[in-house]
Order: sequence, then structure tokens, then C-alpha cells
Amino acid sequence: METPKTKNRWLIALAAVGIHISIGSVYAWSVFSKPLHDAFGWNLQQISFTFGIAILFLGLSAAVMGHVVERKGPRFTGIIAAVFFGAGIAGAGVATMLESLYLLYFSYGVLGGIGLGVGYVTPVSTLIKWFPDRRGLATGLAIMGFGFASLIASPLIQKMIGNVGISNTFYLMGAVYFSVMILAALYLERPPMGWAPAAMTATQTNPKKAKIKCDLSEQDANAAVKTPQFWGLWVMIFINITCGIAIISAASPMAQEIAGLSASEAAAMVGIMGLLNGAGRLFWSSASDYLTRPNTFLAFFIIQIAAFTVLPSLGHALAFQAVVFLIMTCYGGGFSTLPAYIGDLFGTKQLGAIHGYVLTAWALAGLSGSTLAAYVRELTGSYTMTMYIFVGMLTLSLMIAVAMKVYVARTQRALYIKNNSLIYPA
Repeated sequence: METPKTKNRWLIALAAVGIHISIGSVYAWSVFSKPLHDAFGWNLQQISFTFGIAILFLGLSAAVMGHVVERKGPRFTGIIAAVFFGAGIAGAGVATMLESLYLLYFSYGVLGGIGLGVGYVTPVSTLIKWFPDRRGLATGLAIMGFGFASLIASPLIQKMIGNVGISNTFYLMGAVYFSVMILAALYLERPPMGWAPAAMTATQTNPKKAKIKCDLSEQDANAAVKTPQFWGLWVMIFINITCGIAIISAASPMAQEIAGLSASEAAAMVGIMGLLNGAGRLFWSSASDYLTRPNTFLAFFIIQIAAFTVLPSLGHALAFQAVVFLIMTCYGGGFSTLPAYIGDLFGTKQLGAIHGYVLTAWALAGLSGSTLAAYVRELTGSYTMTMYIFVGMLTLSLMIAVAMKVYVARTQRALYIKNNSLIYPA
């Protein structure tokens, strides 16, 4: 029996999915590219810069607001996220009505980006506190929503633009996402102090049952950023996101150039990539509860080193697509496994703040990934050198992942010696 009486933790998870599936619609931004170009004459670089601004402010606001999540609670920051994201989307409607590109940058990019960052970190630390027994599954469920959102939003946005126009589409989206996020935020709350699910409570009160899981340390954000483990996570996430975003940004032309896919076939592949991005978030984070987080990150980089090595030579269409889809699962899995890894290393005391700091890697990778791929492609005339550069970067990540695993194993042994009822959390 779980005591004291609390909210249903699975409904808390559903509320988290509601927030992430709303803000994840940012991945559908490309659907607006052609309508905005046709309506206002803005070029694709100007239009795509809006997305870049949003991702930049996602990372920056996550770093700042992670502390606020821990101090004020998820309901407070969830409401802030709803206000900023809803206002940013609706403001994009005003910007298009006034035909102002700079207002679009401010509304969708700055305001919407702040809503993205605050909304991204808000439910994650809360979910980990509700699911100490299944951290990977819990964060995977929420962050999966972010990856899957474009599959839902893209066709709806396309249909609405055709029926009601660009500005009205932004207004409707802003209203809907604001409503969903507000309702979700109002249900979010932390578990009571000392709360644990029934299975863990039984384990703790009965020494004959399985050993108790524990975190390797309990640190605040300012202490965590001074550790090698924090920067190990930061570099691994930066490289994982850089390589993944490069593939996302260049997937269609790469598929046509290397594997000979037609434009329509390449477009279909890009759609499936979105599905695998979302599915990878749930699969890998859930698997990490059993594989352990260090082994899961090792798997990410071993798989991707092999994948990027063979990708330039894969002329067979199905083989090429299978390898790209595998990379996408690792890209999405990195996002969803990260919060649980942070909890394992630094505890849940200020997990939201630490998570926000690590997400600054996303802000930087969002700017560097697609730029690097395009630059090397123009410089060399092919994507081969780009893939080999990524192999080198991923090899560095693999070395860091090995060092992290060694650190975890040593700390685990020290905890076991200190109290043999403690083990490293799966």
C-alpha cells in the first residue's frame, strides 16, 4: 500500500506527455516553409532561421529555468511554459498578418523557444521522483511525446493552412497548445516527501527482499557542474545531437545522392525517421532500466560508429534507410535516457536544474549540426567526409562513455562496501 494517499503517478506521466506533445510540434516547422515562402517571398534560409532561434532559446531557457522547477515546483513552471509557448505561436499569427519576419523571429523563435525550454524540463525531474523504480520508462514516455509530435502536427498544420490560412493556423495552434499545457500543468505536482511506490516500500521494510537501489551521490546543480561526470554527459549529448541533427537536416538529399531514392521516396523516409526518433526515445530509455545507463550510452556510440562508417557506401536503398533509422533511434534515445542518467549520478535533489544545464549542449548542437554537414558537403562535393568526421567525434564519445562506466563501477563498489544493501540503480 502506497502511503500517504497521492495522485495517480500514471496520470502525472500522461500530463507530462501532454506538455511534450504540444511543444514537440516545433519539429513540424518545415511544414510552414513553402507556404511562408509563397505568401511573403522569404527565402528558405530566413524561414529556417526561425527554428534555429527557437532551439537556441530552448537550451538557454532550460538552463535558467531548471532551478525554478526545483524551487517553485512543476505546476508553476508548467503554467509559465504554456503562457510563453501559446503566446509565441499566436504571436506568429500576428507576425504573418503584419508580414513581419522580425516579429516572427521574436514570437515563434524567442517567446516560443522560451516556452519550449521551460516546458521541456518541467515534467522530467517530477516524473523521476514519481518513478524511482522505473526512471527510464517514465522519462521515455514524456520525451517520446516530443519526438512523436511532428507526426501528429504536420498533417494537421498542412490541412489547416489550406483551409483557414497561415495566420489563423497559428492562432488555432496557439489556443489549442495553451489549453492542453495549462490543463497538464495544473495536474502536475511532486510526490510527498518520503513517498515511494509499494514495491520499493516493501523492499525497504523487508531486508529479505531484493536490495535497495540508490543514487551514486546527492548534489546540487552548482556542485554537479564542477564534476568530470557532468562534462562527460555534456560532451556525449552534444556529439549525439550534432550527428543526429546533421542526418535529419540532410536526410533527403543524402538518400537521393547515395542510395538513389527518388524525391518522394526520400520524403517518405524522412517521415519514418520522425517515427523512429520517437520510438527510440521510449525503447532505449525503458531498456536502460535493465541495461543500466552506462551500458546504454556505450550501445549508442558503438552502433553509431558502425552506422556512420558504412553509410556513405550503402547504395542499396533498403540498407541505407535501415541504417539511418537505427541512427535515429540512438538520437532520440540520448534525449530520453539523459535525465535518468543524471538522477543516477547526482540524485534528484536538483535534477531539473542539472538537466537544464546539460541541455545547453542542445542549443549549441542545433546550430552546429546542420551547418557542419552542409559546409563539408559543399567543400568536398560529397557526404563521405562528413560521415567520417562524425565517426571521429563518436569515437571520442565512446571513450568518454567507457570512462563514465568505470567511474560508476568504482563508485558502486564503494557504496556496496559501505552498506551492502545498496546497489547502483538499473
